[in-house]
Amino acid sequence: MPTALPWKILSRLAVLLLSVLPPVGHAGLAIALNSADGTISLIDTETYTVTGKAAVCKEPHHLMPTLDEKSLIVACAAANQLVFFDPVTGREQKRIRDISDPYQLGYSPDKKWFVATSLRLDRVDLYDPVDFRLRARLPAPKTPSHMAFDDASEFVFITLQDSSQVMAIHLATQKIAWVMPVATTPAGIVMSPDNRYLLVACMGDGVVEVIDWRGQKSVKTVPVGTATHNLQPKGDKRHFYVSNRAIDGSIALFDSKTLTVIEKYEVPGGPDDMIVRGDGKELWATARFARRVQVVDLTTKKLKLSIPVGSSPHGVFFLNHAGLR
Repeated sequence: MPTALPWKILSRLAVLLLSVLPPVGHAGLAIALNSADGTISLIDTETYTVTGKAAVCKEPHHLMPTLDEKSLIVACAAANQLVFFDPVTGREQKRIRDISDPYQLGYSPDKKWFVATSLRLDRVDLYDPVDFRLRARLPAPKTPSHMAFDDASEFVFITLQDSSQVMAIHLATQKIAWVMPVATTPAGIVMSPDNRYLLVACMGDGVVEVIDWRGQKSVKTVPVGTATHNLQPKGDKRHFYVSNRAIDGSIALFDSKTLTVIEKYEVPGGPDDMIVRGDGKELWATARFARRVQVVDLTTKKLKLSIPVGSSPHGVFFLNHAGLR
């Protein structure tokens, strides 16, 4: 019979095992993309310290988890690659090459489509979500940027920054359904929780434009701040945080029921992409012009601390985050 291990050895093994597991109920690791450096910064979300930095590729701009959240996909636009990371450890898992100019990424709600915008090449690519085989490539008028889906996965909606338009693609037919004008330089776009409106952040005019996507008409234009850029759900199925990407920037809280701005916080350095901590106590935002990730205390509504990262930080993600809408 095998000899039983002494209790002291078992105790040490247990301590060692616990030391390498992520803390229960906490985000653990945040990953921030440094677009100009071509690197990622790994941040401990409990100590707010950078624990590592790694070279990835040219121009990593956006990132998103896989459907099972076992991987984090980083879109490397200039390198024509998708790079997969373990969201718990930050270790690279694999690369998929020959993904042409992936800028922004998205899965359709029905999990049948993986969509990538090619901002530099003026087109939108539709892929199989399992093997990432290209299924359709559609021209876009000018610089396709962010995307949103309707709840039924009938359409994907794309903002076209330099032509100040929104484009709808019918996924079943892989055809452009319509293109309509919006306020100047649209970037971030989300679907309202009731599936009624598209909310479009327009940098040039500093507004969120509310679009009746079924009727293809503008309902309301809401002033938000200078260089209104992106929207992030709070997680309560009603409110969205809206970043105003200016040097003396800010983040506003937008009410999707009343279609009004109800709060605003000073967040300097060009706040861009955001993520809400799962407990609802913090909002993390990349500061594109300050080489930092800014952490906002959502109880005090003040900037809690600022984490130095690389050059032109763009996307940021951690597992323990608030809901999609």
